[in-house]
Amino acid sequence: MAKIAVVGGTGDLGSAIARTLIKGGHEVAIGSRKAESAAQHAAELGPDVGHGVNAEVSRGCDFVIVTVPYSAQAGTLSDIRDSVGNAIVVDTTVPLVPPKVMRVQLPAAGCAAMEARALLGEGVRLVTAFHNVAAHKLAEGHGVDCDVLVFSDDTEARAAVVELIATMGLRGLAAGSLANSAAAEALTSLLIFFNKTYKADGAGVRFTGLTTAPPIA
Repeated sequence: MAKIAVVGGTGDLGSAIARTLIKGGHEVAIGSRKAESAAQHAAELGPDVGHGVNAEVSRGCDFVIVTVPYSAQAGTLSDIRDSVGNAIVVDTTVPLVPPKVMRVQLPAAGCAAMEARALLGEGVRLVTAFHNVAAHKLAEGHGVDCDVLVFSDDTEARAAVVELIATMGLRGLAAGSLANSAAAEALTSLLIFFNKTYKADGAGVRFTGLTTAPPIA
């Protein structure tokens, strides 16, 4: 069992991830900019779910999962930077720029992951994942028909997140360096386009021809 803070846990993706982690037997706390909002959402998930402002719940954790919109990424990471300690920070941020969310718009740094690296500094163990998981599908609890790509320059942290994802009933795939996160971030806009164009209820991606235990490197 791991101790996990879900920062931005009051949103759709954060709530879905938190709910799935709880089912997997983990100790979960919900973080938000507002303590009242965190407390309300934590109560909806169960009596043993922790809550507090983002920096507060990020202390003393094994994992801190950041589930905020791109517009809130910089502020949120700055808030938790000095609190995460040795925790593995899992950033789910996709650089969607409304209203043209079906158009790939990667930032000048190459991807949101590289912006997160700059914000957090080299001392923080940073992984990115969950870019292409439909929140409502995950919340339904019936299984999600897609792979979860996991990126990091820290191979041990990346492997730990792949293992964590397995406890959620999902298949995590080690997908290389942090810079490779650009591929998954861009893919999100394509999936949104597919959902609209083909009337899909949460399109996803599966990778075929892989071994059951993909290599870490």
